[in-house]
Amino acid sequence: MAIRKYRTIAPRIASSAYIDESAVVIGDVEIGDDSSVWPMCVLRGDSNSIRIGTRTNIQDGTIIHVTHAYSAAPSGYPVVIGDSVSIGHSVTVHGCTIEDRALIGMGCTILDGAIIHSEVLLGAGSLVTEGQELQSGYLWLGRPARRARLLKEEERGWFDYIAKHYAQLKHDYLHTD
Repeated sequence: MAIRKYRTIAPRIASSAYIDESAVVIGDVEIGDDSSVWPMCVLRGDSNSIRIGTRTNIQDGTIIHVTHAYSAAPSGYPVVIGDSVSIGHSVTVHGCTIEDRALIGMGCTILDGAIIHSEVLLGAGSLVTEGQELQSGYLWLGRPARRARLLKEEERGWFDYIAKHYAQLKHDYLHTD
């Protein structure tokens, strides 16, 4: 795995987290307990910070990047990802916030300043536009993402189920010879 400093800032990764050997983690990145970063992911905290909570999984091929400070955004746009979040394969996460217990489907794109609240299911291939806010408790679909319907009770169970599954999977990877 490529875990590298950017200037003088090195990633801070919990000892119980799993980072695949083909992943790249650079700069001001913090990864919480029992979280996992899978093959071919890039987390680049060079011009702002990336914070990832506990029991969150970043699946294969995902790119997470930030936006520097500039006149229209004096603080820039860091990335904040909460606890028990599942980010599917090949997702682009850029300068946004994803709160706890969210599921981001494969191939989604989430742009600067977007906020995805807790208990959101974002369908595969969806686009969350700059500054868009997705309210809790709904399935969101499309390009741009639109509220499709309330989540079913079974779907609400997926947040913890998938987070638990990936926490076990990362445990297996960490303890395989």
